[in-house]
Amino acid sequence: MVPKTYRYVVRTISAAGSGEATATSGVGDGDDVATGHKKKLRVAYQGMPGAYSEAAALTAYPTCDPCPCDQFENAFEATEQWTADRAVLPFENSLGGSIHRNYDLILQHRLHIVGEVYFKVRHCLLALPGQSKEKIKRAQSHPQALSQCDGYLTALGVVKEAVDDTAGAAAAIAAAGQMGVAAVASRRAAELYGMEVLEEDIQDDKSNVTRFLALAREPVLPRPGIPYKTSIAFSMKEESGSLFKALACFALRDINLTKVESRPMRWNPVTQQDNKTMQFSYLFYVDFEASMADENAQNALRQLQEKATFLRVLGSYPADDSRL
Repeated sequence: MVPKTYRYVVRTISAAGSGEATATSGVGDGDDVATGHKKKLRVAYQGMPGAYSEAAALTAYPTCDPCPCDQFENAFEATEQWTADRAVLPFENSLGGSIHRNYDLILQHRLHIVGEVYFKVRHCLLALPGQSKEKIKRAQSHPQALSQCDGYLTALGVVKEAVDDTAGAAAAIAAAGQMGVAAVASRRAAELYGMEVLEEDIQDDKSNVTRFLALAREPVLPRPGIPYKTSIAFSMKEESGSLFKALACFALRDINLTKVESRPMRWNPVTQQDNKTMQFSYLFYVDFEASMADENAQNALRQLQEKATFLRVLGSYPADDSRL
């Protein structure tokens, strides 16, 4: 049986273009509904000041008040419980792939995707002043950052140690006065915590980009003249051609898909039908280029809903069309 947290669907598909949503803002906006004046948004992110997530939050909302959170879960909870107005969290990286924890969490919380930011990550090797690279024996950072610099760190011959946050690694090394230990973090983290940049752009691929999603309690209203994306999650009955039939709902309407990913369901991971071998039941994540106000998109989702065993719209939001 599907838990209640997974049954929650963002608005009915038929109401998507009716203007029933109460949201008044998307990425970059901060209207106070009561007064009509701009307010300074509180934006939750995972990590400490100097984390890449903080920089992404400020890119999405330049005048916001960034609110650091220890874990991804805390950022979701802060937004859901009105401690923060938005959360900006990483969901995909061009080197490390999807951040599956956040894809799981978005299904467990009643938040909507309201925007996206593609952020170019530039990792630096930081250490306390007065050291050379040759003196470094250990490197600490978030697991994603370590994986993105794996080739560089392996060639350097250091022991890689995973911690909760890139900037947190720099802060901890500085606080403890640890020599011979480096952090993989941002240049801003070096400035904040009195570290020295031993080398910049140490990621294995110089085109290292992370896709951050902005989350809010209410969805955003579609605005004309702006490219939109819509993100959904769905599951299908286990039968031949089921995924083909699901994706055909979009292909037949000439709707372009920008992401397709499958993961075993958390609530019903293994099935066995008609004395067949055991297999995983899969949940599919799909992003497509259209807003929920688009009649083609509404019809595609209606058709998909007829075939799917589970369907949830995670958000319809302005696409990031900026240049990196």
